[in-house]
Amino acid sequence: MQLQVAMDVLTTEDALALAGKVAPHVDIIELGTPLIKSAGLAAITAVKEAHPDKTVFADLKTMDAGELEADIAFQAGADLVTVLGVAGDSTITGAVAAATKHGKGVVADLIGVPDKAARAKEVVALGVRFVEMHAGLDEQAEPGFTFDTLLDDGKAGGVPFSVAGGVSTDTIGAVQDAGATVAVAGGAIYSADDPAAAAAALRAAIH
Repeated sequence: MQLQVAMDVLTTEDALALAGKVAPHVDIIELGTPLIKSAGLAAITAVKEAHPDKTVFADLKTMDAGELEADIAFQAGADLVTVLGVAGDSTITGAVAAATKHGKGVVADLIGVPDKAARAKEVVALGVRFVEMHAGLDEQAEPGFTFDTLLDDGKAGGVPFSVAGGVSTDTIGAVQDAGATVAVAGGAIYSADDPAAAAAALRAAIH
């Protein structure tokens, strides 16, 4: 199982500083949606140039203009981009077309999808590389949210998946046991007093 860091900082400088600390311990470096909205596509280029050996993940959360948005992110240096699972099939296939042209990949973020397992099967059939079982910050704060729901959805989908939203040293073992391809850690790394040590601890917890 690979480890992905989600960088929800707001400037390229902060992203480069954080990536520099945690890169030795992670496989995938994700530029969070707020970072891309704040700093622009140049942030993708800067991170890829600084870490050419890492998979750079641009969390675009595309809902429309799939081929166009994916294309400009791939041109900027992204290896993977996200399209929303709630988007229309034509948006997803457009993003996949751009990925195919560049030799890159698309991930479908299933945030907000009511039946994640069913949609996971559909979007993988459309050509996405894997799906992200994702509970956003707002959803995690809602009463009744449980992390196990994401793991159950991942197992039920029967396709390659990542898990994002609540991954920590306490939960990453369960993520791996559920069969996830990637564990995505955000706050557990970037909110830690020592992000490098936090990333190293997560890496060590992968068995």
